[in-house]
Amino acid sequence: MNTGSDRGTNESATGDAATEATARAAEGTAEEAAEEKPHVSKAPAFIKARKSLHLSWQVGVFVVGLAVIAAGVAMLVLPGPGWVAIFAGLAIWATEFAWAHLVLRWTKRKVTEAAQKALDPKVRRRNIILTTTGLVIAGALIGFYLWKYGLVLPWDLKDQ
Repeated sequence: MNTGSDRGTNESATGDAATEATARAAEGTAEEAAEEKPHVSKAPAFIKARKSLHLSWQVGVFVVGLAVIAAGVAMLVLPGPGWVAIFAGLAIWATEFAWAHLVLRWTKRKVTEAAQKALDPKVRRRNIILTTTGLVIAGALIGFYLWKYGLVLPWDLKDQ
């Protein structure tokens, strides 16, 4: 890491190599820094101008995001797009909070990596084989149950 303390001094041959390595590392971090912009609140300017109003805005954004995430968690067990709602609540939080912005970016990166991995032919073949095996086993179990106990439809039940 170049702290800038070596300015104005003569560099030796090892110093030149270190400078080149530092420059290469700086190029890599410069590309990453170009992609990563500092997090800025999406609140309107008149709200950001007053501290108490901005704090109220942030509390409101937090409550709305929390409500959407809570609804998403509920939809994981109830009918509805649970994960979509959870990510939407995280996106709402990311408009105001840097930590949520980082979590959302990390999540997007992991989802993209998982999608790329799922497109790998070996992984697809394994998933198809596992799904087919599971369906064959389930079909055999259902067939055995029907052979052993038969199929009685609800409208054919006799009064007990």
